[in-house]
Amino acid sequence: MTAADLSRSRLYGILDLGYVEIGNARKIAEALVTGGVDLLQLRAKNHSPAEIEKLAVELHAITAERGVPLIINDHPEIARNVPAEGVHLGQDDLSIAAARKIVGPECAVGKSTHSIDQAIRAFYEGADYIGFGPIFATPTKPDYPPIGLDDIARVHESVRIPIFCIGGIKLDNLAKVIEAGARRVVIVSGLLLASDIAVYGRAAKELLNQKSKIENRK
Repeated sequence: MTAADLSRSRLYGILDLGYVEIGNARKIAEALVTGGVDLLQLRAKNHSPAEIEKLAVELHAITAERGVPLIINDHPEIARNVPAEGVHLGQDDLSIAAARKIVGPECAVGKSTHSIDQAIRAFYEGADYIGFGPIFATPTKPDYPPIGLDDIARVHESVRIPIFCIGGIKLDNLAKVIEAGARRVVIVSGLLLASDIAVYGRAAKELLNQKSKIENRK
């Protein structure tokens, strides 16, 4: 995945097997890419590496056909084997340098950050992009207190790589997140639990694209 691919990306979807039955994963992935996600991450915290890799190969057939990069959460070896376009690391995972040795130079490496200090540190460690949050309280990250909206503008001033705000972001608060300075967001449960995932995704993408158009006119 190139830097240009990341720069153009606005809506990051996560196919989280904590919300989705593994048997429905392919159908959900189809709906997510139809809804306009620019990146799709596979997150499978409670499944074996063999199960994750098998599913990742199936999902990659879907995402590659639609030109959507696939990102693997936590497992650089799986990202290398698929081969996926990216791997995403948490604060307690391998270092960015160690992951990059496994996945190679063509695979993007992203990192979750929960403060401006962590965001800056990830930037200097060589992350290709970061997740920044949780902005709001979310069951996906119960151990991290919400950051709130105030630091969104500050982190964009501090870090010069793509920043994806994450955590409790849904259609009903997305406008506030954008107004606070977000250019890119991750939506998890809002998308996965929507009655029509594709319609929900397109609505979120439209809001984000409006922000992008305004910036391009400046």
